[in-house]
Order: sequence, then C-alpha cells, then structure tokens
Amino acid sequence: MKKLAQRLNYRGFRSHFRRIALLLLPMFGFLSSDASPLEIGASAPTITVTSSEGDSIDLAELYAKGPTLVYFYPKADTPGCTTQACNLRDSYETLTDSGIQVVGVSTDEVEAQAAFKEKYSLPFLLVADSKGELVDAFGVPKKMNSFASRQSFLIVGGDVVWRDLKATPKTQSEDALAALKDAQ
Repeated sequence: MKKLAQRLNYRGFRSHFRRIALLLLPMFGFLSSDASPLEIGASAPTITVTSSEGDSIDLAELYAKGPTLVYFYPKADTPGCTTQACNLRDSYETLTDSGIQVVGVSTDEVEAQAAFKEKYSLPFLLVADSKGELVDAFGVPKKMNSFASRQSFLIVGGDVVWRDLKATPKTQSEDALAALKDAQ
C-alpha cells in the first residue's frame, strides 16, 4: 500500500509539474508562437529589411521585379538550413531562368548571414531578421529562442500564390518551380 501511495503521489507531482511548465514555458519562448502564416491570395508584407551585407531592401520594389520565393529557415549554417540553401544555390540558374528571385530569411544577425552566404557561395539575397519583424509579418511561427519555422512563400504581383508550411530542404527549388508553373 505504501508503494501505491508513493506512486500516486509521484504521478500527481508529475501531472502538476507539467501543468505549471505548460503555463510558464511560453513566457520564456520555449514553445512555438501562435502565428498564423499568410494565406494564399494575401498581400505580401512590404516592409524594408536588412540584407546579409547590411543594406536596406524594400520588399515592395523587390516583388515588382518578378516572382519571389521568400523562404524562412531556423538558423544559418545548421544541417537542414544548409541543405535547403544549397538546393536553391544548385538550382539558382533554373530558378532565375524561370523568373524566380530567391530571398532567404532567418532571425540571425547580419554577420551570421554574411558568413553563411560566403561559406556556401549563395548567389541570392539573405535577410538578417534579428528582430523577427519579417517573420512576424508573414506569420511564420517561432520556435524556441525565436528561431523561425521552416516555411516558404511564392509571391507574384505582390500576392502570395503558394505557401509551403513544412518546406522540404532537399526539394525546395523543385517545389517552388512547380508552384510557379501552377500559378501561371
């Protein structure tokens, strides 16, 4: 009987601890945010962002130049993010021949984005969204430590025509090209 009481007490403590943790963890940013990603047909955010070179980029001007793939990734120079960036790098000529501009976004600082771009010879624009303004504007959920979730959006004429809320690093370029073909 004593063991049963101890077991029940342990289970009660564990259950109580879980409830407290679920209440406190969001306060410290350990759980995903409740963001709602932009829907297809929504206007894409037209804010000014900072590139990996520290330059200001007006997204409205960028969208006006043609179809734009805006892809979000958690952290520069990590395995999945590198796979995704290199997939886009290796297909860059095909993407640009199709008219697609590529913009990679993470909440990394300018220096980290610049080092990532240089290390992997990435030919496209990287945005250093350290304050998460673009992440929030697109409604991309944040994971612990404010890392953006891996999501992609294709913008045509200033509007979202496709979104991939669970972007696959190894097929990112193929998925974007298929989405553009479907949108035309």
